[in-house]
Amino acid sequence: MTPSPLKLISWNVNGIRAILTKGFEEFIKNEDPDILCLQETKAQSSQVNTLLTQYPHHFWHSAQKPGYSGTAIFSKTEPIQVTYANTLLNDTEGRVIAAEYQSFILINVYTPNAQRELTRLEFRQDWDSRFLIFLKTLEKTKPIIICGDLNVAHTEIDLARPKNNTQNAGFTPEERKGFQNLIDNGFIDTFREFEKKGGHYTWWSYMMNARAKDIGWRIDYFLISKTLRPHLISAKIHKTTMGSDHCPVEIMINP
Repeated sequence: MTPSPLKLISWNVNGIRAILTKGFEEFIKNEDPDILCLQETKAQSSQVNTLLTQYPHHFWHSAQKPGYSGTAIFSKTEPIQVTYANTLLNDTEGRVIAAEYQSFILINVYTPNAQRELTRLEFRQDWDSRFLIFLKTLEKTKPIIICGDLNVAHTEIDLARPKNNTQNAGFTPEERKGFQNLIDNGFIDTFREFEKKGGHYTWWSYMMNARAKDIGWRIDYFLISKTLRPHLISAKIHKTTMGSDHCPVEIMINP
Protein backbone atom coordinates (compact mmCIF):
# COMPACT_ATOMS: atom_id res chain seq x y z
CA MET A 1 0.00 0.00 0.00
CA THR A 2 1.43 3.37 -1.07
CA PRO A 3 1.75 5.88 1.81
CA SER A 4 -0.41 8.98 1.56
CA PRO A 5 1.32 12.28 0.71
CA LEU A 6 2.30 14.43 3.66
CA LYS A 7 1.14 18.03 4.01
CA LEU A 8 3.51 20.29 5.93
CA ILE A 9 2.65 23.87 6.89
CA SER A 10 5.03 26.44 8.35
CA TRP A 11 3.94 29.78 9.82
CA ASN A 12 5.58 32.62 11.70
CA VAL A 13 2.64 33.44 13.95
CA ASN A 14 4.20 36.51 15.63
CA GLY A 15 2.93 35.38 19.04
CA ILE A 16 0.94 32.18 19.54
CA ARG A 17 -1.23 33.69 22.26
CA ALA A 18 -2.21 36.64 20.07
CA ILE A 19 -3.03 34.59 16.98
CA LEU A 20 -5.34 32.27 18.89
CA THR A 21 -7.95 35.03 18.77
CA LYS A 22 -7.52 35.53 14.99
CA GLY A 23 -8.81 32.33 13.41
CA PHE A 24 -5.62 30.33 13.83
CA GLU A 25 -7.17 27.08 15.03
CA GLU A 26 -9.91 27.23 12.40
CA PHE A 27 -7.29 27.57 9.65
CA ILE A 28 -5.33 24.58 10.97
CA LYS A 29 -8.50 22.50 11.29
CA ASN A 30 -9.51 23.31 7.71
CA GLU A 31 -6.07 22.72 6.20
CA ASP A 32 -5.31 19.70 8.40
CA PRO A 33 -1.54 19.44 7.87
CA ASP A 34 0.22 16.28 8.99
CA ILE A 35 2.99 18.40 10.51
CA LEU A 36 2.70 22.04 11.58
CA CYS A 37 5.78 24.15 12.28
CA LEU A 38 5.50 27.54 14.00
CA GLN A 39 8.02 30.30 14.50
CA GLU A 40 8.07 33.33 16.78
CA THR A 41 5.75 31.65 19.27
CA LYS A 42 6.81 34.10 22.02
CA ALA A 43 5.63 31.77 24.78
CA GLN A 44 6.36 28.81 26.98
CA SER A 45 4.04 25.86 26.38
CA SER A 46 2.74 26.26 29.93
CA GLN A 47 1.46 29.74 29.04
CA VAL A 48 -0.86 28.42 26.35
CA ASN A 49 -4.09 26.61 27.11
CA THR A 50 -4.59 23.22 25.46
CA LEU A 51 -4.64 23.72 21.72
CA LEU A 52 -4.52 21.66 18.53
CA THR A 53 -5.60 18.50 20.31
CA GLN A 54 -5.75 16.69 16.96
CA TYR A 55 -1.96 16.55 17.18
CA PRO A 56 -0.79 14.05 19.80
CA HIS A 57 2.84 15.16 19.56
CA HIS A 58 3.79 18.73 20.55
CA PHE A 59 7.38 20.01 20.75
CA TRP A 60 8.23 23.49 22.01
CA HIS A 61 11.57 25.27 22.00
CA SER A 62 11.17 28.54 23.85
CA ALA A 63 13.72 31.30 24.25
CA GLN A 64 15.32 31.93 27.62
CA LYS A 65 14.12 35.53 27.27
CA PRO A 66 10.36 35.64 28.05
CA GLY A 67 8.00 36.62 25.22
CA TYR A 68 10.69 36.40 22.55
CA SER A 69 11.40 34.20 19.52
CA GLY A 70 10.61 30.49 19.94
CA THR A 71 9.58 27.59 17.71
CA ALA A 72 7.15 24.68 17.95
CA ILE A 73 6.22 21.54 16.01
CA PHE A 74 2.84 19.78 16.10
CA SER A 75 2.83 16.34 14.51
CA LYS A 76 0.31 13.58 13.92
CA THR A 77 3.13 11.04 13.74
CA GLU A 78 5.62 10.62 16.54
CA PRO A 79 9.15 11.48 15.38
CA ILE A 80 11.95 9.00 15.97
CA GLN A 81 13.74 11.68 17.94
CA VAL A 82 13.62 15.44 18.48
CA THR A 83 16.59 17.67 19.27
CA TYR A 84 16.76 21.31 20.25
CA ALA A 85 19.72 23.59 20.99
CA ASN A 86 23.18 22.23 20.37
CA THR A 87 26.69 23.44 20.99
CA LEU A 88 27.26 24.32 17.33
CA LEU A 89 24.37 26.81 17.15
CA ASN A 90 24.47 27.83 20.83
CA ASP A 91 20.73 28.39 20.49
CA THR A 92 19.40 30.06 23.62
CA GLU A 93 16.65 31.85 21.66
CA GLY A 94 14.53 28.82 20.78
CA ARG A 95 15.27 29.09 17.09
CA VAL A 96 15.71 25.49 15.92
CA ILE A 97 13.90 22.18 16.38
CA ALA A 98 15.07 19.08 14.48
CA ALA A 99 12.58 16.22 14.23
CA GLU A 100 13.70 12.95 12.68
CA TYR A 101 11.10 10.91 10.79
CA GLN A 102 11.43 7.64 8.92
CA SER A 103 12.49 9.11 5.57
CA PHE A 104 13.70 12.65 6.40
CA ILE A 105 14.79 15.06 9.12
CA LEU A 106 12.62 18.16 9.49
CA ILE A 107 14.30 21.37 10.63
CA ASN A 108 12.00 24.13 11.90
CA VAL A 109 13.98 27.37 12.05
CA TYR A 110 13.46 31.01 12.98
CA THR A 111 16.59 32.67 11.65
CA PRO A 112 17.91 35.72 13.56
CA ASN A 113 17.08 39.13 12.12
CA ALA A 114 20.02 41.44 11.35
CA GLN A 115 18.01 44.25 13.01
CA ARG A 116 17.75 47.94 12.17
CA GLU A 117 21.05 49.61 11.47
CA LEU A 118 22.29 46.04 10.90
CA THR A 119 23.39 45.84 14.53
CA ARG A 120 23.11 42.05 14.46
CA LEU A 121 24.45 41.41 10.95
CA GLU A 122 27.74 39.94 12.18
CA PHE A 123 25.85 37.60 14.51
CA ARG A 124 23.56 36.68 11.61
CA GLN A 125 26.48 35.85 9.32
CA ASP A 126 28.00 33.62 11.97
CA TRP A 127 24.60 31.95 12.49
CA ASP A 128 24.21 31.30 8.75
CA SER A 129 27.60 29.60 8.50
CA ARG A 130 26.98 27.49 11.60
CA PHE A 131 23.47 26.58 10.48
CA LEU A 132 24.78 25.31 7.13
CA ILE A 133 27.32 23.09 8.92
CA PHE A 134 24.52 21.84 11.17
CA LEU A 135 22.35 20.96 8.15
CA LYS A 136 25.10 19.23 6.19
CA THR A 137 26.03 17.18 9.25
CA LEU A 138 22.45 15.98 9.64
CA GLU A 139 22.10 15.37 5.91
CA LYS A 140 24.80 12.71 6.13
CA THR A 141 22.22 10.53 7.90
CA LYS A 142 18.95 11.38 6.08
CA PRO A 143 17.54 13.88 3.57
CA ILE A 144 16.56 17.23 5.05
CA ILE A 145 13.43 19.38 4.95
CA ILE A 146 14.03 22.93 6.23
CA CYS A 147 11.11 25.21 6.93
CA GLY A 148 10.55 28.51 8.62
CA ASP A 149 11.22 32.21 8.62
CA LEU A 150 14.72 32.54 7.19
CA ASN A 151 14.56 36.34 7.43
CA VAL A 152 15.98 36.97 3.96
CA ALA A 153 14.59 37.65 0.52
CA HIS A 154 16.85 35.65 -1.77
CA THR A 155 16.62 37.57 -5.06
CA GLU A 156 15.15 40.81 -6.36
CA ILE A 157 11.91 39.10 -7.36
CA ASP A 158 11.40 38.03 -3.75
CA LEU A 159 10.45 41.50 -2.55
CA ALA A 160 8.34 44.31 -3.94
CA ARG A 161 10.95 47.08 -3.74
CA PRO A 162 14.44 45.62 -4.04
CA LYS A 163 16.25 48.82 -5.00
CA ASN A 164 15.07 50.55 -1.80
CA ASN A 165 16.23 47.74 0.47
CA THR A 166 19.75 46.72 -0.50
CA GLN A 167 21.14 47.93 2.83
CA ASN A 168 18.17 46.94 4.96
CA ALA A 169 17.96 43.85 7.16
CA GLY A 170 16.72 40.89 5.15
CA PHE A 171 18.14 41.98 1.80
CA THR A 172 21.79 42.81 2.42
CA PRO A 173 24.39 41.15 0.18
CA GLU A 174 25.69 39.27 3.22
CA GLU A 175 22.32 37.74 4.10
CA ARG A 176 21.52 36.89 0.50
CA LYS A 177 24.89 35.18 0.20
CA GLY A 178 24.04 33.14 3.29
CA PHE A 179 20.88 31.90 1.59
CA GLN A 180 22.70 31.29 -1.69
CA ASN A 181 25.14 29.11 0.20
CA LEU A 182 22.22 26.84 1.08
CA ILE A 183 21.30 26.57 -2.60
CA ASP A 184 24.92 26.02 -3.62
CA ASN A 185 25.13 23.19 -1.10
CA GLY A 186 22.29 21.31 -2.71
CA PHE A 187 19.14 22.55 -0.99
CA ILE A 188 16.16 23.35 -3.22
CA ASP A 189 13.78 26.28 -2.78
CA THR A 190 10.54 24.34 -3.23
CA PHE A 191 8.34 27.29 -4.20
CA ARG A 192 10.66 28.21 -7.05
CA GLU A 193 10.30 24.70 -8.46
CA PHE A 194 6.72 25.64 -9.38
CA GLU A 195 6.71 29.44 -9.70
CA LYS A 196 9.51 31.38 -11.40
CA LYS A 197 7.93 34.84 -11.38
CA GLY A 198 7.92 37.56 -8.74
CA GLY A 199 5.02 39.07 -6.85
CA HIS A 200 4.67 36.26 -4.31
CA TYR A 201 5.29 37.29 -0.72
CA THR A 202 4.97 35.84 2.78
CA TRP A 203 5.60 38.89 4.99
CA TRP A 204 4.31 42.46 4.96
CA SER A 205 5.16 45.35 7.26
CA TYR A 206 2.39 46.54 9.55
CA MET A 207 3.23 50.08 8.43
CA MET A 208 1.95 52.07 5.45
CA ASN A 209 -0.88 49.63 4.70
CA ALA A 210 1.73 47.37 3.10
CA ARG A 211 -0.32 44.19 3.04
CA ALA A 212 -3.32 45.75 1.35
CA LYS A 213 -0.96 47.21 -1.25
CA ASP A 214 0.92 43.88 -1.47
CA ILE A 215 4.27 45.53 -0.76
CA GLY A 216 5.82 42.40 0.68
CA TRP A 217 8.79 40.11 1.00
CA ARG A 218 9.15 36.35 0.53
CA ILE A 219 11.19 35.33 3.56
CA ASP A 220 9.40 32.12 4.64
CA TYR A 221 10.50 28.94 2.92
CA PHE A 222 10.51 25.21 2.54
CA LEU A 223 13.89 23.94 1.36
CA ILE A 224 14.63 20.28 0.68
CA SER A 225 17.61 18.06 -0.07
CA LYS A 226 18.00 17.28 -3.77
CA THR A 227 17.25 13.63 -3.15
CA LEU A 228 13.72 14.59 -2.04
CA ARG A 229 12.92 16.47 -5.26
CA PRO A 230 11.26 13.44 -6.95
CA HIS A 231 8.94 13.19 -3.93
CA LEU A 232 7.87 16.86 -3.97
CA ILE A 233 4.28 17.29 -5.16
CA SER A 234 3.53 20.98 -4.64
CA ALA A 235 4.49 24.18 -2.82
CA LYS A 236 2.06 26.91 -1.85
CA ILE A 237 1.85 30.31 -0.17
CA HIS A 238 -1.39 30.95 1.75
CA LYS A 239 -1.37 34.62 0.87
CA THR A 240 -4.90 35.45 2.01
CA THR A 241 -4.59 33.86 5.45
CA MET A 242 -4.51 36.59 8.07
CA GLY A 243 -3.62 36.69 11.76
CA SER A 244 0.10 37.51 11.59
CA ASP A 245 2.35 39.80 9.58
CA HIS A 246 3.48 36.56 7.90
CA CYS A 247 1.27 34.11 6.04
CA PRO A 248 1.62 30.30 6.12
CA VAL A 249 3.61 28.36 3.52
CA GLU A 250 3.05 24.72 2.60
CA ILE A 251 4.44 21.74 0.75
CA MET A 252 2.98 18.38 -0.19
CA ILE A 253 5.51 15.59 -0.38
CA ASN A 254 5.49 11.82 -0.68
CA PRO A 255 7.21 10.21 2.32
